[in-house]
Amino acid sequence: MIFAIEEINRDQTLLPNITLGYRLYDNCVKLPVAIRAAAALVGGLEEVITDYSCKGLPPVIAVVGDPGSTHSIVISRILGLFRMPLVSYYATCSCLSSKQEYPSFFRTIPSDTFQVKAMVQIIKKYRWTWVGAIGSDDDYGQYAVKTFSKQVEKFGCISFSETIPKVNEKEKVVQIVNTITQSTAKVIVVFASEADVTPLVKEIVRQNVTGRQWIASEAWSTSTVLASKENFASFGGTIGIAIRRGEIPGLEHFLLQIRPVFDPICTGSEDIRHKNTAYSDVSELRASYNVYKAVYALAHSLHNLMSCESGKGPFENNTCADITIVQPWQLLHYLKDVNFTNHLGERVAFDENGDALAIYDIMNWQKTNDGAVHIKTVGRFDETAPAGKELSLIEGDIFWNSDSRTIPQSICSESCAPGTRKATRKGEPVCCFNCIPCADGRISSEIDSIECFDCPPDFWSNEGRNQCVLKEIEFLSYKDPMGISLTTIALLGAGLSVGILVVFIFYRNTPVVKANNSELSFMLLVSLTLCFLCSLCFIGQPTNLTCLLRHMVFGISFVVCISCILVKTIVVIMAFKATLPSDNLMKWFGVAQQRGTVFLLTFIQVVICIVWLTIAPPLPTKNTKYQTAKIIFECNADSFIGYSCLLGYIGLLACTCFLFAFFARNLPDHFNEAKFITFSMLIFCAVWITFIPAYVSSPGKYTVAVEIFAILASSFGLLVAIFAPKCYIILLKPEKNTKKALMGRAGTN
Repeated sequence: MIFAIEEINRDQTLLPNITLGYRLYDNCVKLPVAIRAAAALVGGLEEVITDYSCKGLPPVIAVVGDPGSTHSIVISRILGLFRMPLVSYYATCSCLSSKQEYPSFFRTIPSDTFQVKAMVQIIKKYRWTWVGAIGSDDDYGQYAVKTFSKQVEKFGCISFSETIPKVNEKEKVVQIVNTITQSTAKVIVVFASEADVTPLVKEIVRQNVTGRQWIASEAWSTSTVLASKENFASFGGTIGIAIRRGEIPGLEHFLLQIRPVFDPICTGSEDIRHKNTAYSDVSELRASYNVYKAVYALAHSLHNLMSCESGKGPFENNTCADITIVQPWQLLHYLKDVNFTNHLGERVAFDENGDALAIYDIMNWQKTNDGAVHIKTVGRFDETAPAGKELSLIEGDIFWNSDSRTIPQSICSESCAPGTRKATRKGEPVCCFNCIPCADGRISSEIDSIECFDCPPDFWSNEGRNQCVLKEIEFLSYKDPMGISLTTIALLGAGLSVGILVVFIFYRNTPVVKANNSELSFMLLVSLTLCFLCSLCFIGQPTNLTCLLRHMVFGISFVVCISCILVKTIVVIMAFKATLPSDNLMKWFGVAQQRGTVFLLTFIQVVICIVWLTIAPPLPTKNTKYQTAKIIFECNADSFIGYSCLLGYIGLLACTCFLFAFFARNLPDHFNEAKFITFSMLIFCAVWITFIPAYVSSPGKYTVAVEIFAILASSFGLLVAIFAPKCYIILLKPEKNTKKALMGRAGTN
């Protein structure tokens, strides 16, 4: 401070013809002493020095200090009553930024708000989400921890928060160390002065606590006493926030010219110019540089006050201040707007809160080749830099005091990988969580996702639950083993039907064929062929055409088939019920009537199909209701009533046919098919009755497979039950395929 004032007094451009004076007080790091000094400066309780070259007494119009936050809070409340500027060079408590409480407080050191911001950016950069916080038992430590905790809680958690006592209490310090060792947090931030943190450092070293990454506040980050070889095992690699270092040309020479005051210890003739001491070391000017800037800020404010043009002043009636009787509140007005660039090219100014522009050096405790501990600058934090670029670190220059010499981790729980979500543990901070896999159909694509998200309707989660993929489209394909099997069976059935039809046509004039109404048999075989072939419409990817054809061909072909069997049964009954030659019932149910009956019964089914397919036609649709992981590509029968009518009509004809055949079962069995028809209808009804529950309960493509199986099974039942005995006689027992043989057998019965 003395050096800066003398330098200003020698400057002919700054405050010309004005000599600055000063008074110095030592607060002895005690609040009562600091308050007494402040009262003396305000009230003029000290000895008055009279200078007859000036008007009146030289007033104390501003104070540089106090370095402590707690002291500055108290002193500022006193000086604020008189609007006397107090410019601190080391008080960083963010609470002092309140202009309502501390209207005359300024500082050339950044507020802890910015220090905390710098620390938080470092912590976020290395993804440390689980940290401990320790603060001294004063306004500086407590406000800083509070601000820090609020900032960290936006992205992480505070594992523990402890307070270092002002009075060295062994038990309390031991308890803090126990908390540190028990916590899983590997990163610990300490807001305390060098004097306050020293007992904690000693206890940590004594207990040999290692493996912690310490982050030091500016109050102890550059302490050469703490950064020693003895402490390096525990505190090596400490990252600290430091006040920006500055250079003051001429200060070293000034310090070396000072002679000690004569007393029993000093003779006054000592020469310290050739001694390397902490007193003369000006390589790390940080707090001293802030003092230097504080003095110059006040000098520039006075200079601006002197430069006021008469009639254009800022005070009442546009008056200017008189330098000979200047008042503290007048200087305060100009101090708010002071703005200049010093010899280092650094802009010195105060924001609306009286805070200095925030620029910090990032320090790292490292060991040199000779074993000494060196506090190295490894980066910078500049609040005035563009957003996102405030923090700059030289990664390769940082020493990490871990076993692997790599960046340590400090997390409560490992990050949740994509495909999982975080689930907080009951009673624990949000940073402590379990990773729960996403449910089927839901994904999370980011690390530490809070929730899983549903996939779009046509998508499903992959095996890793981290990506939505198109659902598998399922339908009964011709390439599917089941599809191949059913297609083969259907073609086999159709070929067998055609083969039997060829046999019947070839042997159409034989008694067996003629005795069983050959025309209806031919029609029945053709319809059975269609029954087998219609099942092919159910295989393959559904289209508009196949969805319409499958049910229409199925419904009509089966009605033709059952109608033919029904008419054959009626013919048998009428033929054997005519007991007398005069009872010619057959003339009322001849060939024309038989054809008409089949046509009429089939026409009813055609009408049902036309109405159904017109009102609510089945169309291809993607069904996701029954299998969420797959899309079932199927023909959607929009009208349940239409499909029920189609099946119900077939069932009605089948039951009617069964009843007629059952009544005719005792007729001579060589000339009628009543027993075979009865057996075939039993198979047919059993198959379709079983089909209903199986169809409802079968998932996906198996639903269609069940329907095809029912078609094929019932078709084979009719084909085998009705035509197998006839083919056996025609092909293997031709001697029985004569009128005499048939009539003889009939006569014996």
